[in-house]
Amino acid sequence: MDANHLSHKTFNGNLFVISAPSGTGKTSLVKALLKKMSNITMSTSHTTRPAREGEVDGKDYYFTKKDDFESMIKNGDFLEHANVFDNYYGTSQQSVNKHLEAGEDVILEIDWQGAQAVRALVNPISIFILPPSLDALKERLTGRATDSEAVIAKRLASSVADIRHYKQFNYVVINDNFDKAVEELIAIVRATRLNLDNLKRTHADLLDALEA
Repeated sequence: MDANHLSHKTFNGNLFVISAPSGTGKTSLVKALLKKMSNITMSTSHTTRPAREGEVDGKDYYFTKKDDFESMIKNGDFLEHANVFDNYYGTSQQSVNKHLEAGEDVILEIDWQGAQAVRALVNPISIFILPPSLDALKERLTGRATDSEAVIAKRLASSVADIRHYKQFNYVVINDNFDKAVEELIAIVRATRLNLDNLKRTHADLLDALEA
């Protein structure tokens, strides 16, 4: 099914997009969120890069041949995809739909460009993670002692450029205190599950009975 048809389907699960510039702790926050909440999962991306030692196909990524990936692009199978250092990465609509149709919430951990592509097709709940300050961001990015000043400066400039896109998102979480930031992510997920549109799907019988 073409990804353009996704916006016309009704799912029992919610689609969350979480984006952040490098150095904000996004991956650690998402992992903590998944440990604390049930009925929510991370989407597994497709990639054409080779598997690294210890990586498992279908768990870390769906490792895909380049020709097959490009066929999936032509077929409109991806919600979003990108070419990074000559390797493709993409989010399969079919993979996401499988969880949403089962009533499971899905997280896409992607950059702001990927989030923009997803929003062009559907209306996800989008969350942007910010650092507490630019000084804190620089300190986190300089954590790798092996990086040169030029590399650090380039990474910082890229992260600052990414930060400017926070206004495109529904929610912003500032990762000043890690535990607090995790609780704020949990609050967003819980609030989404309690909104009226979700309740109409998940508790339709109850609401119909109350209005009878």
